[in-house]
Amino acid sequence: MNLQQRLEILSQLGEYISSNSPEWQVACQRAEQQNNWFTQAFIKNATDSIADNFLLLTKLRSWADYYHLNDSVIPKTIGIVMAGNIPLVGFHDFLTVFISGHKQVCKLSSKDDVLLKHLVQKMTEWNPETAQYVQFNSMLKNCDAYIATGSDNSARYFEYYFGRYPSIIRKNRTSVALLTGNETEEQLSLLADDVMLYFGLGCRNVTKLYVPANYDFVPLLNALKKYKWMFDHHKYRSNYDYQLAIYLMNNVYYMTNDCIVLVENEQLFSPIGTLHYSYYNSANEVTDELKNHEQVQAVTGTATIPFGYAQQPGLMDYADGVDVMAFLLSL
Repeated sequence: MNLQQRLEILSQLGEYISSNSPEWQVACQRAEQQNNWFTQAFIKNATDSIADNFLLLTKLRSWADYYHLNDSVIPKTIGIVMAGNIPLVGFHDFLTVFISGHKQVCKLSSKDDVLLKHLVQKMTEWNPETAQYVQFNSMLKNCDAYIATGSDNSARYFEYYFGRYPSIIRKNRTSVALLTGNETEEQLSLLADDVMLYFGLGCRNVTKLYVPANYDFVPLLNALKKYKWMFDHHKYRSNYDYQLAIYLMNNVYYMTNDCIVLVENEQLFSPIGTLHYSYYNSANEVTDELKNHEQVQAVTGTATIPFGYAQQPGLMDYADGVDVMAFLLSL
């Protein structure tokens, strides 16, 4: 497959996702049956974002042109270890390797091994040469380079096994929001999306707020109520109840809207069902503190990524700020 063929088949893939055909619906239902955190609403949100932000032909061509991609690459084999915290979380790595002209062997998480296999199967039906570029395996051996995403603990294993090869190894990250107290009702509604989408499980989900002194939390708590339906999800409700019980037993001050618990805490990472917050005296000091913080994936706010766009990355928004395409082209 030449570059033009790869661009066109990816564009066709975006159209297939957007068509929401019965076949695609069945695959999405299978994904939810395998992992109850993958609700149909959140699968649709994730895949629509991929179709709109990654798979439009004009965007793909602009992306390829930026790197001056052509058909002169000498194909290497890239091993990819994908996470499974939100639907198709490893799609951008798959896409980047495929566009580059390299081959890939993907080790999927057991929590998310339905959707990407289905999409690659469709691509193979449209062009059988796809099978030469994408394979799935539980073991990654004899690869020329590796891209691995996981927890801080699994990263130590990745570094041990893959460290002697060219590699990108990602650890735990999360996202935060910097509020001024002057946010509109619409902005707070969009911030609620950044917090609650995918039950807060993604590295681009906001798990920590920085707010000015004397911040009024009531409008935000009201905005977050748009996700009150998540209380009907037994896993989310169990996590919420567990965290609330801990705060009650330990006499910790908290606020809740019967949807999520807000607790003052310096930690960036918050448990499922909880949102941390801290007060600040100077927004500039917070910005400087977060700049290049190794655990921060994204910062949302009026002066940074707009509210509501934390979970809408573009083709050039590489995880951890590491340019995967430049890495691939350097091999």
